[in-house]
Amino acid sequence: MIRIGVIGSIGSGKSFIAKLFGYPVFNADIEVKYIYRNNKKCYQKLKKKIPKFIKSFPISKKELIKAINENRKNLIKISSIVHPLVREKMRAFLIKNKNRKIIVLDVPLLIENKLYRKDDILIFIQSDKEKILNRLKKRGKYNKKILKNLKENQLISSKKRKLAKYIVDNNFSRNIMKKKINILKNKILHERSGT
Repeated sequence: MIRIGVIGSIGSGKSFIAKLFGYPVFNADIEVKYIYRNNKKCYQKLKKKIPKFIKSFPISKKELIKAINENRKNLIKISSIVHPLVREKMRAFLIKNKNRKIIVLDVPLLIENKLYRKDDILIFIQSDKEKILNRLKKRGKYNKKILKNLKENQLISSKKRKLAKYIVDNNFSRNIMKKKINILKNKILHERSGT
């Protein structure tokens, strides 16, 4: 199995690129949303750690944002509860897809949480600042304070870039990006079959 890790800064288009590979994608953001909506144990643990902010189930993103905005240490508290659950989901995903030729890991903190392996193919997604801002505004995720806290929690982009085997420039139309990713996918398959 070839493991591809898609890395880059917030809003660079990691999820968009991950889907273009056409293979199973583990999307950590989707898993986190699912946990907040459905995991009562997670809710109880968060309520215990940050009772001032967690009021009701399902867990509200607004409450979490408020907690992080008030004190950056709350992000660490939230992560200490949520990240082990995401790891569990990722393990289950890897077992389920163990016979697939390729799987794609779309995990924002893949590097920071040491969820990647030495033989993973890391692909760094870069995008123009203007395009990133537009994407974040479209998603309704443009909150300067929250972005600052999340960015501080991610490894500096230049460090991630150095770890990547490939760099993908995500500043083009969907069709152009589809072609670019197909070329890259074939290159990866060819390289791996040759080793």
